[in-house]
Order: sequence, then C-alpha cells, then structure tokens
Amino acid sequence: MDFLLISLGLVFIILGIIGSFLPVLPGPITGWIGLLILHQTSIELDGNLFLFVTLIISILVFLIDYIIPALGAKKFGGTKWGMWGSTIGLVIGLLFLGPLGVLVGAFLGAFLGELIAKPKESENALKAAFGAFIGFLSGAFLKFSVSLVFLYYYFKIVFSNLDQIT
Repeated sequence: MDFLLISLGLVFIILGIIGSFLPVLPGPITGWIGLLILHQTSIELDGNLFLFVTLIISILVFLIDYIIPALGAKKFGGTKWGMWGSTIGLVIGLLFLGPLGVLVGAFLGAFLGELIAKPKESENALKAAFGAFIGFLSGAFLKFSVSLVFLYYYFKIVFSNLDQIT
C-alpha cells in the first residue's frame, strides 16, 4: 500500500511543478497534496507541523500569485484585458508551441488584450503587456521554487525512510 501512496504522492508533486506554469492547476497546493498523501504511509514522521507550515506557504503563494501579475500590469499601465489576454495566450501558446508557448503566448495575449482595451495606444499596450508578462513570470518563478522545495522534501523523506516502507 505504501508503494501506491508514495507513487500517487509523487504524481501530485509533479503536477504541482507543472501547475507552476499552467493557470488551471494550483501548483504549490497540488504539490502539497502530494506531501499530504506521503504522510498517509507507514513512514514515521515528526508530527504535523511540517504539513501545517507547508500548507500555509502553499496558500500564501496561491494568493500572492493572483496579486503579482495585477501589480505588474498596473505598474506598467495595464488593464484587466491585458491580464486575461496573458492567461488565455498562455494556454493557447502551450497548446501550439509547448513550453516555449507559455512565454510567447503570455506576452502576445497580454499585448492583444491591451490592444482590444485601448486600440489606438499600441505603445502603451506593449508597455502594459510587458508588465503583465513580468508579473506572470514572477508568480510562476515563485510557484516553481516552492514546488521544487516540496519535491526536495518529498525525496528526502522517502529516501531517508526506505527501511520503513512496507
């Protein structure tokens, strides 16, 4: 049973890493579920403080991720159209260009969104798109970093307790 739970936990950790770049998956929260699943195995762990702290970190990063792109767009004069365009462009870019499409799609989507909002201000649209793009990258980097830390602790826990796994 432990092998199944350990494998399922790893799947959630990996989905958390992928979710750092895809807006449809809450990256760190998904990764945290992987840690929670790991805690259901027969591995003896030191209480629930680790789970509690990592949950709080996951929730904070999840909330901050909604604020960072808005601040980036606002700082550079962007609108909600640019933020929505960035998100939609990211998904479309991923579908057609793979990982590179995440970057290209997010930027182009933000730019097109700003052009829709303010059709005669292409220079401002470019500036706002850059702000939304920087905000997106900052949020993705934060989520990716936390997800990688979760992966590290996952492997640290599993490999230091191989003798306890049934």
